[in-house]
Amino acid sequence: MTVTNAPTRVLPGGRVTAPFWLILGGSLDQDRITDELVSGFERALGDRSTAMRTSELVLGVTGGRLTLHDLQGASLAAPEVAYARLSTPALSTDREITLLRHLEAMGTVLLNPIDAVLACVNKFWHLQQLAGAGLPVPDTRTYVDASMTDVLRAGVPEPCVVKSVRGHRGRRVFLAPDAAMLHDIQGSLSTDAPYLFQEYVRYSHGRDLRVVVVDGRAVAAQVRVAAGGGLKSNLALGGTATPCTGLHPAGEALAVAAAEVLGLGVAGVDLLFEPDGSFTICEVNANVGWGRHLDQIVPAIAETCAARLRAGR
Repeated sequence: MTVTNAPTRVLPGGRVTAPFWLILGGSLDQDRITDELVSGFERALGDRSTAMRTSELVLGVTGGRLTLHDLQGASLAAPEVAYARLSTPALSTDREITLLRHLEAMGTVLLNPIDAVLACVNKFWHLQQLAGAGLPVPDTRTYVDASMTDVLRAGVPEPCVVKSVRGHRGRRVFLAPDAAMLHDIQGSLSTDAPYLFQEYVRYSHGRDLRVVVVDGRAVAAQVRVAAGGGLKSNLALGGTATPCTGLHPAGEALAVAAAEVLGLGVAGVDLLFEPDGSFTICEVNANVGWGRHLDQIVPAIAETCAARLRAGR
């Protein structure tokens, strides 16, 4: 089933009665994972669920009350529970986050709350929270508005993995062998967002463990390997993935702890392998992708949302 024919029930006056919404931002209404989720929610919730694009909603305040309308002006009831798939690179506090705030203020329970989503958008924000909770993360340096020259003079790990705090799918990520190389290329780096200079975990080069956590449980895991011996294991960049659910219990437990610290109902946690068999948290994603072979994820998300509806929260 596609998003365009997702089930909705409308009463006279135009109020949508579906208590659960799958909220889709940007181009995410067109991908395979969205189709899987829509079908999964239909199986679990029937006409109690609907898919709603962010582009279809008009927010308002009328007579001192918060309101929602569609593009035809029909009044919409805010859902009881919602799961939002939002494009990380384009996420804006003036747009998508404003919508989530509006829904939350109208009583909607968000499977991934606003603060958790924001923490995952900025790669340093979630490192702050994870480190504060005592979970293992790579040694990392970043900055506010200092010049790159000054940051490098203050010292960065050598070698180091360099990442934009707003990077996505492995873009704007590279391995720098030393600070001298960074001095040479700094003029070529975009300055629209700060960078992280992160400890290079050599043992895990081009390899990580992606664990998908749903409602406090590791429901799927896969080892991802970069193409051609490269650094970045992202599947969007040609990496390969091998399912391994249950084979790395320590990693799965760490992923569950990371999702709990950030407050995420659905999380994709990327872990780096250490020589002693332990793991270090690379990053945590609120907008999770997965391969076709991980067919246990959608039922887990759908059942979590159904359970929250049954519990009235």
